[in-house]
Amino acid sequence: MNDIVGCVACDLSQGRRELPGGLIHHTRYWRVEHCVGPLGVGTLIVKPTRHVERLADLTSEETAEIGPLLRTTATIVGDLAKASQVYACLWSHGPTHIHFVVQPETAASLGRFGEWGPALQARMFAGGEEPDPRLVLQFADSARADFERALLR
Repeated sequence: MNDIVGCVACDLSQGRRELPGGLIHHTRYWRVEHCVGPLGVGTLIVKPTRHVERLADLTSEETAEIGPLLRTTATIVGDLAKASQVYACLWSHGPTHIHFVVQPETAASLGRFGEWGPALQARMFAGGEEPDPRLVLQFADSARADFERALLR
């Protein structure tokens, strides 16, 4: 893995910043972690293990892994959060590397913020409320167990 100091994604992977909930799952080319910031409990990040700033720069091997991994991640997020919808969006803002944000939409988030999709994310960022670290850890532990079960199928 190439590592860029100052890239939030690399810093989290390398332990230079605290990773809420710890590493949840990994494959040869991807990592699944809980999101840092105000997007709520249950929002997971799927990011490449190496520093990649553009989707077009993914290798064939990385590309082959991402579809099934995003599907599994969205299924786990949806089930654990009892979500009415699960968003998956690609973020790529430099110098951090690309990462997919897999976020549950729940009755509680819709009721609280009155928005859905990108507008929900914007409202959550504007509110700036970080999730309770204990709840993040609880969700991460449950997601870890679900990934392990998914691998056994």
